[in-house]
Amino acid sequence: MSNTRFATAIHIMTLLAKVPQEWLTSDWLAGSINVNPVIVRKELRELREAGLITSRLGKDGGTKLAKSAEEIKISEIYAAVKNNEVLGKKNQNPNPSCPVGKVINNHLSMLFEQTNLLVKGFLGDKSLQEFTNQFD
Repeated sequence: MSNTRFATAIHIMTLLAKVPQEWLTSDWLAGSINVNPVIVRKELRELREAGLITSRLGKDGGTKLAKSAEEIKISEIYAAVKNNEVLGKKNQNPNPSCPVGKVINNHLSMLFEQTNLLVKGFLGDKSLQEFTNQFD
């Protein structure tokens, strides 16, 4: 599981929280994360659709937080970029004749759901500001 989407998103959001009045470009953000700006733009799109950031085009364009870092929950960032289960994916076609294979995905679904609830519970109401304060 080498998905870095959450790490990239939280990096972006932390940078934006550090300078809430500034419009940061995707190139600048990508430089801090040391990734291609295309990767940053993909995450910016998800974060914008979730209502966490706002962006503007043009010479003075860039991105900034849509609301204060105190109002943004880490769990919201996680939900915005989560594209698969914490534990990975289920096998698509287990053997229906096998006593385990025929029901494994039902049990995995429950396990995945419980794990997702634990992650959301752990992230809970922690704000982006609380996370960002670690970098002062």
